[in-house]
Amino acid sequence: MAITKVTANVLADNAVSASSIADGAIATAKLASDAVTTAKIAADAITGAKIAADAVDGTKIADDAINSEHYTDGSIDTAHIADDNITFDKLENRYTAKATTSSASGTVSIDWSAATTFQFTSSLTGATTISFTNFKQGQVIGIYGLTGSQTITLDSDAANGETLNRVGTSEYDGTGTNFLQVACVDDSANAVFNYSVITYTSDTTP
Repeated sequence: MAITKVTANVLADNAVSASSIADGAIATAKLASDAVTTAKIAADAITGAKIAADAVDGTKIADDAINSEHYTDGSIDTAHIADDNITFDKLENRYTAKATTSSASGTVSIDWSAATTFQFTSSLTGATTISFTNFKQGQVIGIYGLTGSQTITLDSDAANGETLNRVGTSEYDGTGTNFLQVACVDDSANAVFNYSVITYTSDTTP
């Protein structure tokens, strides 16, 4: 039986329609390995209009075949993410990372987008201003390793200024090591932060 090579000139426009192909007629066994390559398909030849609704399901897509370049903006919404499928590793640094600073005086910038935990590795030697940047409403950060009998002032780069509310009665004690926890309750131009500070010691028997 003679086999004719199929070229663009052989097929008239719209010559191959869904009704021309029997269900299941195009099986893997009918195609040579790598027979259908990118070079065989005209640019933008396969559009949504050429694919029946629900024709492409999980069984039709090879593992790792679809990467981020092939998702349109907004195509992945909550309904398309399986429950419990966003893991710790997929969250940004502001919720997962730790940052350190060896600064011991002056203005120390705490970038809330960079980490959720911040460690001071040196004892304070002079007055210190802890300045918050890139904070988000609802975010909570922890700052630890704060020690040294110096004055600490909290500040931010909020456009119109900030309100800082201390929770509880405990104050910074430079003779010990302190943990400062700060919650951003308003990230507007008039930012609001609630914070608490308390000393801590290593103790395996609470």
